[in-house]
Amino acid sequence: MNILLLNGSPREKGNTSILLDAVHQGIVQSGQVAERIDLPLLDIHPCTGCGHCEQTGECIFDDDMQELYLKIANAQRIVIGSPIYFYSITAQAKAFIDRCQVFYSRKYLLGQTSDDRTNKKGYFVSVGATGGYKLFDGVQLTIRYAYDAMDFTYNGGILVKGADNEGAINEQKEKLVQAVELGRQLCEE
Repeated sequence: MNILLLNGSPREKGNTSILLDAVHQGIVQSGQVAERIDLPLLDIHPCTGCGHCEQTGECIFDDDMQELYLKIANAQRIVIGSPIYFYSITAQAKAFIDRCQVFYSRKYLLGQTSDDRTNKKGYFVSVGATGGYKLFDGVQLTIRYAYDAMDFTYNGGILVKGADNEGAINEQKEKLVQAVELGRQLCEE
């Protein structure tokens, strides 16, 4: 099974990274392999809304997204991870998602569909510092629609409130256990 873990956190050892490590642990326990990609380390040019992909299905920018397009097309599972910054995902994760306009254009504007759209599932893991009631509402819509453009079904994930300082997620042991279980589960579905 081809599994991608996409980390949108700029903190190398931050809470989102720790949570993704726990998901990865569950994947390994299931006998599978996952490729982890740290989005902040990539060269991803922001989408300029030029409309090129709406006409051709291709992006004008020749950067690290070109390789990610191929990896996404070949994946069966994707886990996107991002901390919450001002009730949204990080700039790095958002730049990645905005550049997935290529998939939207291919699917909805050009009528190009994937040959293998069956059983492609996407998940989201996120950590927020506050305990705000609607902390994850908007970002889950962003993730859901991004996965739809990529021809993946959004299958939920792990959302953690109240983890601000680096390593604070380690105090929420039940969330780490859930993340390991998510890693196992996504290999079985």
